[in-house]
Amino acid sequence: MIKLDNIDLKILTVLQGEGRITKAALAAKVGLSASPCWERLARLEKAGVISGYGARIALAEIGPFVTVFVVLELDSHKAGAFQAFEAAIAGIDEITACHAIGGGFDYMMQVVARDIAAYQQVIDQLLTADVGMARYYSYIVTKVVKQGAEAPLHVLGILPKE
Repeated sequence: MIKLDNIDLKILTVLQGEGRITKAALAAKVGLSASPCWERLARLEKAGVISGYGARIALAEIGPFVTVFVVLELDSHKAGAFQAFEAAIAGIDEITACHAIGGGFDYMMQVVARDIAAYQQVIDQLLTADVGMARYYSYIVTKVVKQGAEAPLHVLGILPKE
């Protein structure tokens, strides 16, 4: 793990809210001159603390789509079964998130597709590939109540809430 000081944490906090901020504006917001700020930013990127930059797209403004959460259980709990399942879903673009979970199920996936038929094609692809799905349950999102990126640093106890 990389050691972060308060300035590094300020840089990360600003970037969480304003990913398109210019480097000069970022430097001003964290109280550094441009060159030291850029060096810190490069160090954070190189260390993998900043894993990427991207836009949050309002899909509803572009066209219809459906989001489905799927909880599933594998038919085997041997290491190879988990590895095979994870390898199989890695290449499926519609699966936008997948988490191994504890409790009654093995995984929770988020699937975003153009419609229910396209979602079903993803499930059929997994079933046909015989990746060890014993059972799955689908939950269709009817309304997004709250959505965000990663948790703000204050939620993790890394920084105090401002």
